[in-house]
Amino acid sequence: MYKWNEMVQKTIDLIEEHIEEDLSLANLAEKIGYSPWYLSVKFREIVGMTLRSYIAGRRLARAADEVRNTDDRLLDIALKYSWSSQESMTKAFTATLGCTPAEYRKNPCLIPLPILKVVYFPEHYRMLHKGGYEMSNNQMFPMIRSEFIPAHKYIGIWDGRSTGYGDFFINHDCDYVCGMINSLAEKSHPVITSHTAGWYFEDGKRLYFYGSGVETSYNGEIPEGFEVKNVPESLYLVFYHPPFDYLKDNDKVVGSVEQMAWSFDIDSYKSGKYKWNDACPCYQRHYPEGLGYQVLRPIIEK
Repeated sequence: MYKWNEMVQKTIDLIEEHIEEDLSLANLAEKIGYSPWYLSVKFREIVGMTLRSYIAGRRLARAADEVRNTDDRLLDIALKYSWSSQESMTKAFTATLGCTPAEYRKNPCLIPLPILKVVYFPEHYRMLHKGGYEMSNNQMFPMIRSEFIPAHKYIGIWDGRSTGYGDFFINHDCDYVCGMINSLAEKSHPVITSHTAGWYFEDGKRLYFYGSGVETSYNGEIPEGFEVKNVPESLYLVFYHPPFDYLKDNDKVVGSVEQMAWSFDIDSYKSGKYKWNDACPCYQRHYPEGLGYQVLRPIIEK
């Protein structure tokens, strides 16, 4: 069954790469090497929507981004993303987002934009390729450095039930949460960017949150179910691993970095000059192929 996850993920990647081109079922099936019927059935089974609906949603999200962030003519954006006219794009915007493109450009309100799906994960890869937990060649051990993060605001869901990414999205609708965060992307903080998640401590428990940092000057909308908090400036210890192969090495990298981060003896750092800064949250950056994996813990001088 995991072979189908791999096949559907390849289809999703093809859609994103060729979103402005002909993406008919027959065309995609030919590229993937399966019959249109199998592709259609398995895509709906794994993604939870039809292939046609998914493509329409991703085109709408890409078009909305350009409506919001460019001065391109609405007609040109409509034609670029395969609508036959500006009126057709307007109907799609109104039906899905509740506003016209012109209204959205004038007032880019927060709406849950259709997200890029991921359906093929390291556990699927291991089952298919029997790769176990062996690291790829030329991998490095976790390292540590310091980083100063200025004061900012954080808009997110502070979940008292979850301790990590997996159980967070068992408790929350991924499409809604990530779609709202994507709507905030242009307002995101340059350091604590969109989808920078993390942990906070409550009654001795380490709990998870998910959202986006924004500048201290932000006074815009807060999505339903989200909360905004002021985060003071702080020095952080960054426990990190450089870029790696997500499918092959994610579990090992994440495990090794987190083990180092949560077991680190702060008294051993800089001759015991620092302690953990409880006024700030811990952050998580997970961008395997670009940044790698990082856990950031705030510190302050004693």
